[in-house]
Amino acid sequence: MIEALFQGLLDLLRFDVFIFMMLGVMIGLVFGIIPGLGGLTGLSILLSLVWGMQPVQALSFLLALSCATSQGGSITAILLNVPGTGPNAATLLDGYPMAQQGQAGRALGAVLAAGAFGGLFGGVLMIALIPVVRPLVLGFASPELFFLALLGISLITAIAKGSMAKGLISGALGIVLALFGYQMTTGIPRFTFGTLYLEDGIKLIPFTLGLFAFPEIIDLAVRRRAITRAEGAIAEVGSDLFEGVKDVFRHFWLFVRCSTIGTVLGIIPGVGAEVATFVCYGHAKQTSRHPERFGLGTVEGVIAPESAANAKEGGALLTTLAFGLPGSAVMALLLGAFLVVGITPGPKMLEENLALSFSLAWTNILANVLSSAILYISAKQLVKITFVNPRILAPFILVFATIGAYSVGQNILDVFAAFLFTLLGYGAKSFGYNRAALILGFILGDLAETYFLISLNAYGMGFPLRPVSLILIGIILLGMCFEPLMKLWRKAKV
Repeated sequence: MIEALFQGLLDLLRFDVFIFMMLGVMIGLVFGIIPGLGGLTGLSILLSLVWGMQPVQALSFLLALSCATSQGGSITAILLNVPGTGPNAATLLDGYPMAQQGQAGRALGAVLAAGAFGGLFGGVLMIALIPVVRPLVLGFASPELFFLALLGISLITAIAKGSMAKGLISGALGIVLALFGYQMTTGIPRFTFGTLYLEDGIKLIPFTLGLFAFPEIIDLAVRRRAITRAEGAIAEVGSDLFEGVKDVFRHFWLFVRCSTIGTVLGIIPGVGAEVATFVCYGHAKQTSRHPERFGLGTVEGVIAPESAANAKEGGALLTTLAFGLPGSAVMALLLGAFLVVGITPGPKMLEENLALSFSLAWTNILANVLSSAILYISAKQLVKITFVNPRILAPFILVFATIGAYSVGQNILDVFAAFLFTLLGYGAKSFGYNRAALILGFILGDLAETYFLISLNAYGMGFPLRPVSLILIGIILLGMCFEPLMKLWRKAKV
């Protein structure tokens, strides 16, 4: 195994393979920075290019592209309040307020360090878990996935700021919107209003862009001033960047916990990166000594989701390699790439192609580190975006966001849907409703319903009594009681 580990690294560092990996990193950063595109779109477009390539060349290229998109998406989330990819929606909750306060450099430094070290952590943990992953994955069936989705929904109370009632209303509305389209287990159409477009439900990317990107464009145009006016902020970006890197080490145990949670959630098939980032954001708020600062610009709110987002890919890759089960939507496309180059993932993969498996683990690590390094070097120029006149900036964001909405499904109706959800997003922003709770409810509502019905049909009313389910129920109850208990404990100490 040690020999295969080093052979995998040597294969990756071959000149031709390394060039393909770097090309994947550069393309991935572009797809991440353009709102709405992300790794799924990038892999869809470029999958056909790997025909005839060696397996290590093709898979390193595509995996590096996927890893880099999350890092690129965090840039627009912090500087423009526009999530470049779905998982970056959690990052903007505190990243953008930091940019508004003239701390864009510090936020970027924290994001890039958390992303690089998170990718490293996820890759190393992936290698360590290869011998034990089988019983871990087999312990999760539909009942456990239902309670995992319920755990995410319970975090709506944690991420809600200001009015708790408005936060709960936002989360409930998100769950209702998730019910549009055919119900997966029964095939019954709901809330389609006679239109074919809604039969597949509301698409995540148009919904996210309408909720966050387009309202921000309107806000920029209305206020007619740059995102930040902090004097001397650009000159201090270098030191601020390093301050952000140090923040990751100041909150080292938060980073370790969120990276571990992200990797474990990545191992479980069907759990998206959006779930992992919001779960870790809620965990960070619950365990913080100053939960009231979340949503106002605290660096902990940036470190937690970015650590999870990048660490998760290591776990998702492990499940894909060991079982042939895609750990995420991106890994489903990567699974197709395996078949294109003549490799069949599964239990034999870790025996017959162990060196290739380790090459991909190394790719996951190096791609995250390299994309962070590239963005770190260019951060001083990127931060200047926050000082650009909004009359110049807003049209560019509008164009890229519109391209992102269209590119996912090549359907013009996705663009109209994004514009329609802009009314919801702008209304929620104007009246103080919680957009983060809304999108969390939207992402998890459909998952919770689907797994609940499957569990009920397969296991009957006793499905909550399975051992892992009982553990998850205990975690949910603990999470709901944790913050009130912490408040009581702090009062008792005073």
